[in-house]
Amino acid sequence: MNDFPSIFNEFSEARRNGFIRVKELKNKGHNVVGVFCTYTPMEIIYASGAYPVGLCGMSDEAIPDAEKHLPKNLCPLIKSSYGFAVSEKCPYTYFSDLLIGETTCDGKKKMYEYLGEIKPMHVMHLPQGADREHAVKVWKDEMIHLKEVLEKKFNVEITDEKLRESIKARNKERELLREFYSLGKLNPPAIKGRDMYKVLEGTGFTFDKEEQNQRIRAMIDDIKAKYDAEGSAISKEDKRILVTGCPIGGVMDKVIGTIEENGGVVVCFENCGGVKEKARLVDETKDPYDALAEKYINIPCSVMCNNNGRLELLDSLIDEYQIDGVIDITLQACHTYNLEVKRVKDYVTTVKNTPCMGLETDYSQSDIGQIKTRIAAFIEML
Repeated sequence: MNDFPSIFNEFSEARRNGFIRVKELKNKGHNVVGVFCTYTPMEIIYASGAYPVGLCGMSDEAIPDAEKHLPKNLCPLIKSSYGFAVSEKCPYTYFSDLLIGETTCDGKKKMYEYLGEIKPMHVMHLPQGADREHAVKVWKDEMIHLKEVLEKKFNVEITDEKLRESIKARNKERELLREFYSLGKLNPPAIKGRDMYKVLEGTGFTFDKEEQNQRIRAMIDDIKAKYDAEGSAISKEDKRILVTGCPIGGVMDKVIGTIEENGGVVVCFENCGGVKEKARLVDETKDPYDALAEKYINIPCSVMCNNNGRLELLDSLIDEYQIDGVIDITLQACHTYNLEVKRVKDYVTTVKNTPCMGLETDYSQSDIGQIKTRIAAFIEML
């Protein structure tokens, strides 16, 4: 049977190990596309023969470089992403032939204008609501426009057949990852949240998806077999926590680590790197652009108005994962998620009768003492 901690660490190293792999891809003449958001239709990129890779900054190392051009009171994810690009400290940005962004938050879409001075940049104009029929049409038109941009940039033809194949492959990956993170539904869970997140995040930096899927399939089977034979190493007394809110790549250790060192275990990540994008598959029976537009426009991000889909998703997840408490993580100056904290807390506490805590932070370590105190008190209260 596999050594689980070793496997989890392999996925956590995927981002660093991918630096070498992306250089090898470029040396072989392959195209690389840098992306920033779950609204990016990866299927179209794959259908062009290119390899997508995530460019969101995950540390404060390059923020001083960003603040030479960007305001200090800006979301750390935006500053980190731009800082790594402008300083050429990120190999993924350096080797990208094209960057793709979407008009999600105001900070990102203005930052993309600066990135366009560094690299070829294509910005997709995302409708700000999914509850109107014309929004799907607008987003479909944007996807067709992206197809045309990729075809011209890489001198390829993206046929419907290639796109359908790409859709099937991405759905297969989503279904496998859904099965993996559903291990958190077990009580007690089979794995800790930190290990779960290492795998989910690592898949964004693996380029051989067949090999990745085989490894995840084997991991799921081994974890289930060990759980059935030996039970879980996690105490049933640990409080089951659902994490929602902003992308947490830059704060994972100090927040998730603190939760799991103080009597909690994260069994579900609702945010971008977890359930949110994978909750809905692309309909394989429809016109591929209609299907992609419907799938992606319905991702319940805080940039949407209204964003009732987030509450609906939280409602079902709290029940499915037997949640004891919800922690809503927001990054400083992320206005859309900060403005949803009250709505989420009101819904979770009154409708679901589940304790909920809002936690605002950034990529620095300056607030680690305060975070430990607040999280420990929250979990003790549960």
